[in-house]
Amino acid sequence: MHYVKAKGILSPGGGMNLYRGCSHGCIYCDSRSTCYNMQHDFEDIEIKENAIELLKKTLSSKRKKCMIGTGSMTDPYIPLENELQYVRKTLELIYEYGFGFTVITKSARILRDIDLLSKINQKTKCVVQMTLTTYDETLCSVLEPNVSTTRERFEALKAFRDAGIPTVVWLSPILPFINDTEENIRGILDMCIEAKVRGIICFGMGLTLREGNREYFYSALERHFPGLLEKYIRTFGNSYVASSPDNPELMKIFYDICARNGIMHDNDEIFSYLRAFEEKETEQITLW
Repeated sequence: MHYVKAKGILSPGGGMNLYRGCSHGCIYCDSRSTCYNMQHDFEDIEIKENAIELLKKTLSSKRKKCMIGTGSMTDPYIPLENELQYVRKTLELIYEYGFGFTVITKSARILRDIDLLSKINQKTKCVVQMTLTTYDETLCSVLEPNVSTTRERFEALKAFRDAGIPTVVWLSPILPFINDTEENIRGILDMCIEAKVRGIICFGMGLTLREGNREYFYSALERHFPGLLEKYIRTFGNSYVASSPDNPELMKIFYDICARNGIMHDNDEIFSYLRAFEEKETEQITLW
């Protein structure tokens, strides 16, 4: 790990990244792509040492409340978070200044902060977004070797359900010839139904590959799935999108199950919901 001084912490849309780089080791990670101009090894985590100070200054002077989001580039609940507690410190500030919060993670470590997430949700709105890729625990350990298992993430989703905190699942990526099966999709959706997730984001059954993450992914295919690399090169070449041959059938299953169970599954609708700041009415106490 190494430290840097950041010039700013929030994007115009309310997004922030406390860390750059990741130690989860997911074989398909898009954040490894060279287009993001990371100037250090991906596993050498860059820590914005003044992030908390910058966030406090920004939130205290921001006139209009909004949703603050994190996790789009780097999962904030990497092991280093246990030591540094940057996420927890930002949650304290977000609650103090009355902003909403949403996070994307694959880690059950988020349960450490369920107390603060609940307080934010009671005051404004908090949405936990959890990525699920495979119902098979053995396969999960190959695709996402250093992160919480699917079962652990499922238990976290149920804990948030019980706490009244809304959740959204990312059904992504679905890797052609690996986890693009009806059994896998139905297994994940059964979990989502039981956990009563509010929405599921899915851009189709497939993944994106570009310079940087393609090479890392192809190297992993060669190690873990003998013979599959040649099939990928033959089928997809250097295409940006690698769609499952079974995409139409699997997407129909996805849409049908979501519709039958009242799960939001239109991506635009879900993103609008995630962006919408909601300040909840508090009971007024009158002193006589």
